[in-house]
This record gives sequence, C-alpha cells and structure tokens, in this order.
Amino acid sequence: MTTVLIVDDQPLQRLGFRMLLESTPDTEVVGEAAHGSDGVRKAAELRPDVILMDVRMPSMDGIEATRRIVASGDRSRVLILTTFDLDEYAHAALRAGASGFLLKDAHPEELLAGIRAVAAGDAVIAPTLTRRLLDAYARHLPHETSSRKAADDPRVQALTEREYEILVAIGRGWSNREIAERLVVAESTVKTHVGRVLAKVGARDRIQAVILAYDLGLARPNAPE
Repeated sequence: MTTVLIVDDQPLQRLGFRMLLESTPDTEVVGEAAHGSDGVRKAAELRPDVILMDVRMPSMDGIEATRRIVASGDRSRVLILTTFDLDEYAHAALRAGASGFLLKDAHPEELLAGIRAVAAGDAVIAPTLTRRLLDAYARHLPHETSSRKAADDPRVQALTEREYEILVAIGRGWSNREIAERLVVAESTVKTHVGRVLAKVGARDRIQAVILAYDLGLARPNAPE
C-alpha cells in the first residue's frame, strides 16, 4: 500500500486527487494540506510514501516545501504537479530534490503509475517535459563546466569505469533497456550498476543523478551519443 499526502491550495483539485487515489486498492490518502508550510508539518507527522505537491501556493510554495522536506531527511518522496509543460519553477524544484514532475492534466493511469514509480525509488517526468526541461535546466549552468570538474569530483572518483559509463548514460536520459543495448550487457546488470551509482554519488533517485551529470558536464543539451 502506497500512502499519499496531497498538498494543493485548490479544494476541488484535492478532492479530485483523493477520489482517484481512494478508488485504487494500492494507494491510500493519509492527509491533505492547503499550502506548503502545512504540507511540511503533515509530512513530518504522517510520513507518507509520496507527496503530491502543487507548485504555486500561498504562504509557502511547493519548491520551498519540497526543499524543507528533503532537507529533513524524511523518507517521503515528492512528486511535483505542474500546470504548464515548462513551469518556471521546474529548475528550482529539481534542485530542491523533487523525485518527479507530472502535468495536472495527466491521465489518471499516468498519475497512478507516476506515484507507484516514485514510491519505488524511481524518478518520473511527464514525457512532454523530459528533454525540454533538462535542456532548459542545463542552459542555466556555468559555461566553464568541464570534464576536469568531473574528474576532480570525489563522487565520480569513487565510481568504477563501468559505473562512470552508467552515470553518463543516465545523464543522457537513457532507460535501463537502452543502456543494456548500447553497452551490450543484461538489463538486470544495468539495474545493479544503477543502484550502485546512485548510492556512491549520494543521489536519492535517478533524476538527481541526471542533475549531477549535467552539473559536472557529463551531459549536455543535444550531446552526441
């Protein structure tokens, strides 16, 4: 059973999410919050598996709420819900530690699948957001980021040669199947390597590993494969 906290300032929106989640046998809504600060408090109190977090709210927005929840070390994972397919807050939410993004008008099946994926430790981004979001994020990085910076980073130094290849592949947005095909290894082997990479670089999930790869210059918009 996946427990969910809904944080959204729109009562009808919260009701819609609750009705959907309560109609599904493997999800349970354990609480609701109308703004970020109440969301942070209830996250600490209820310790849900997943927090559905709106971005734009009064008092404290979803970005700051996400940052505080992640910084607290809470096991809850945050799934950001956005209205637009390139919300201006998206880059800050990535930095804050969100485990995924979905559009509010996503199909019910997509939302439920996203909640399950995030609860399992995976990252999820709406298909229309993925490449555009990461490319836009990368353009905010310093131009001088280089492979030298990556080589000097202790997190990268801790990786084996194969794990380094896996990190680069994750940064390029490849799925486990794509990595397996391109590196000519079994998909189960890739999953093992991905888990080790996340642990060694201190990434909560796959999307945080993507951010690290971009930060260190291991991945770039339209980078050659």
